Amino acid sequence: MADSKQIATELKKYFASLGIHQGAIAETLGISQQAVSALLNGKPFGKKTAATWSEKFGFQTSWLLTGEGEMFKTPIHSDAKEKSISDFVYVPMVPVRAKAGYLIGYGDTEYIETLPTLPVITDRTFHGKYRCFEVEGDSMDDGSKEALCDKDVVLAREIKKELWSYKLHYKSWDFVIVHKDGILIKSIVSHDVEHGVITCHSKNPFYGEDFQLNLNDVYELYNVIKLVDRSIKK
Repeated sequence: MADSKQIATELKKYFASLGIHQGAIAETLGISQQAVSALLNGKPFGKKTAATWSEKFGFQTSWLLTGEGEMFKTPIHSDAKEKSISDFVYVPMVPVRAKAGYLIGYGDTEYIETLPTLPVITDRTFHGKYRCFEVEGDSMDDGSKEALCDKDVVLAREIKKELWSYKLHYKSWDFVIVHKDGILIKSIVSHDVEHGVITCHSKNPFYGEDFQLNLNDVYELYNVIKLVDRSIKK
């Protein structure tokens, strides 16, 4: 049986990886931030509290109580195919040529299964929905080590819609924005939570002024986790 502080450490790592702060956790659960803080600092879960966290976030109740078994009810999302080599997970990839089709089929499991997959090295089990996206153009290429170049492929993790009503941790990530008019890869420099508006920024200074998008027109939102493929360019 794991120590309650070990369970708390894993929870903090998970929420931090998604950019979810304690206030958002507390509001989702309908409890005080102090109560959340206590649990994330090692206070043991009771059965009723564990059941609530399980319902809201998908954790296994037994794991919250004992630290044994899988952390989540679904240990790996349905769109990523786990191979026998545990260091790799095969993630659906959205190439440039598939962008138009993805805007229509992003929620269709049968369509997603037609997409090519890319093996991605991981040092932890994937939780949530992941996609690989091919970069189109040089709007995010500013010549720095963080640049995203044309034809690069990035791994991105979905930010669930219920979290869009909280302040996005936009300073930590670039974003893939699946918008009604296309798929964009941009930085976000502002998030107007009250009006549901994000301000998008291109790293390449030749791409003009920042622009705003209403989240009501966004189908999916992902944060870019890492660069997974870069071809040698002539």
